[in-house]
Amino acid sequence: MAIETFRFGDFLFDPGNRQLSRAGERIELSSRYLDALALMVSDAGSLISKNRFLDEVWQGVPVTDEALTQCIKTLRKALDDDAASPRFIETVPKHGYRFIALVEFGFAGSESGAVSPAPDRRYTRLQQFLVTGLAAMAGGAIAGAIGGLLYGFAAASQAQSGGGALSALLVLWLLTIMLAIIGAAGVGFGIAATEAYKPQSLLAILVGGGLGGMAVGAFARLLGFDAFNLLFGSSPQDFTGASEGAILGVAAGAAFWCTRRMAHNASILRLALPSVLLGAAAAFLIFLTGGRLLGGSLAALAEQFPQSSLSLDPLGILAGENSFGMVSQTVSAGLEAMLFCASLSIMLVHASRRGVTRN
Repeated sequence: MAIETFRFGDFLFDPGNRQLSRAGERIELSSRYLDALALMVSDAGSLISKNRFLDEVWQGVPVTDEALTQCIKTLRKALDDDAASPRFIETVPKHGYRFIALVEFGFAGSESGAVSPAPDRRYTRLQQFLVTGLAAMAGGAIAGAIGGLLYGFAAASQAQSGGGALSALLVLWLLTIMLAIIGAAGVGFGIAATEAYKPQSLLAILVGGGLGGMAVGAFARLLGFDAFNLLFGSSPQDFTGASEGAILGVAAGAAFWCTRRMAHNASILRLALPSVLLGAAAAFLIFLTGGRLLGGSLAALAEQFPQSSLSLDPLGILAGENSFGMVSQTVSAGLEAMLFCASLSIMLVHASRRGVTRN
């Protein structure tokens, strides 16, 4: 008779034979803890409430909350899991627990005991690298779409005609999306490259994000200078570049690291807090070093080419200035950085949930 088995990560769980093993080495667990694991694994992805644990594992025997807490703690230790950044057992505060790893089903043959595992559907390292970078680009597109509307409507309100207003809105909206995607790609693929060698490492994430942002910023600045010199014979000097990209990349990486550690145990508002704070800090640091983000760069372009219809003065008026001056540029930079960090961190956390299981 065939017995159903479960495979998740490096582990093989055979509930019928009461065995949990890793790479062929058996892991000792008490009968009650094996029952708890079997309950979660067999209903992976679903929330298992405290009452369900009591009914199906302890079978109505009165126990304290500490007994269930100790059970989960022991299972996490056996699975080499981390409650702050879980790969297997997720805590749902005040409700229960959820087994979040991908579970594959197989059968142990009655004669040989060999397992016929299901195909490995998790990402390889190369796939994870690509997925992480693409997830970051998606986050950049979201940030760019929101920020682009802000700058687009400001420019459209200064246009001379209805057609001109629509053109100004679309041009700035699409430009902002494109630039945000390019910047996010640099940060995302930078993080993916370093995490492939140092998973879960804060230092690796910061280095990857910073280097990726710096590379894209330097390339964008160089390309922008060449393009304006070729088309107009001059180029704006105050334009975002390598230093701004590096600072924003480090902030986005730190936001991703914080969000991933909090993702399973925090409300939406609390989850967004690190990104908001780190984005604001990055914008302030960029301001202190004399740098600019997109809003400031657009203002520099409008100043360099006064004959153009580009103007963000309506945003300056909202900030209490007569034009898009220092205060409004600083505020817009803060909003840009916060939106960029929040969008990237959320999309990167989503992409990292499956993890790397194959070389």
